[in-house]
Amino acid sequence: MTIRPANDAGIAAAANLLRDGGVVAFPTETVYGLGADATQDDAVSKIFTIKGRPTHNPLIVHVERPDWVAGLALPDGRFDALIRAFWPGPLTLILQRRRDSPVSSAVSAGKDTIAVRQPDHDVASALLKQVKRPLAAPSANPSGHVSPTTAAHVHADLGPRLDLILDGGACRTGIESTVLDLTHEIPRILRPGSIDAAAITEIIGPVTTGTGQGTPTSSPGQLDKHYAPSLPVRLNADRPDEGEALIGFGNTPLSTYDLSPSGDLAEAAANLFAALRNLDNSAQYSGIAVAPIPAEGIGRAINDRLSRASNGR
Repeated sequence: MTIRPANDAGIAAAANLLRDGGVVAFPTETVYGLGADATQDDAVSKIFTIKGRPTHNPLIVHVERPDWVAGLALPDGRFDALIRAFWPGPLTLILQRRRDSPVSSAVSAGKDTIAVRQPDHDVASALLKQVKRPLAAPSANPSGHVSPTTAAHVHADLGPRLDLILDGGACRTGIESTVLDLTHEIPRILRPGSIDAAAITEIIGPVTTGTGQGTPTSSPGQLDKHYAPSLPVRLNADRPDEGEALIGFGNTPLSTYDLSPSGDLAEAAANLFAALRNLDNSAQYSGIAVAPIPAEGIGRAINDRLSRASNGR
């Protein structure tokens, strides 16, 4: 496995590997993705094996342009309105899958739906443009573990198992995309992200949240325990217990690491996964406590990730 800068030569090498059925980690605006050609069954299978991901947990398909989607799925007017507002960007849309879709059925985990998004990152866009095929790309980490926001995180988790890691620096958003299911009359947010319900409602009207009548794995990021470090995580803490590190917000007293001393939720989101990883890797702590995070805007997504990291503790 090689880490290469995400320059023209590195992107060209990555594209060649992907076309040949390889697996490449690359940066997006949210987190690093573990990419494979979505049209190759064997390549997609490697993603599940490398991550140790349950095969009933579907993958997100990344496209270089919105017009790619019509060959994969059955978009409607709501899709058109949303992509005008939010693509490229951190919004994944679940659509009915075309029966003749060229994407591997493993991507959809046997369902008749498909999740698609157009990433807002120069490296991801350039890679997709060169591969000329949609890329299945969940986060580049072992299933259930903390998502990676730097190439070093990917290397620490999966390095020897990958064909290449493209190093494009730190991801600027740091939280996975919002997932919106458009296969219902009233769309459902299945995973919160930086694009919240209020912003979506302005474009297409009311939405609901949660899985409704679907299963917990109708969307990526729905496992009860997910985004988890090896140390136990305790939420809504006002101070650390003995042996704990404290992740603060808004200049929290006694904090070991403050996600945003100024109380900026976007900054907190960008720093969340790196903070969990750094504290988890420190031998001096027996647990991680987290101060309350306001449940507004992207704060809802932060709290969703923390709830899954703590597995309800």
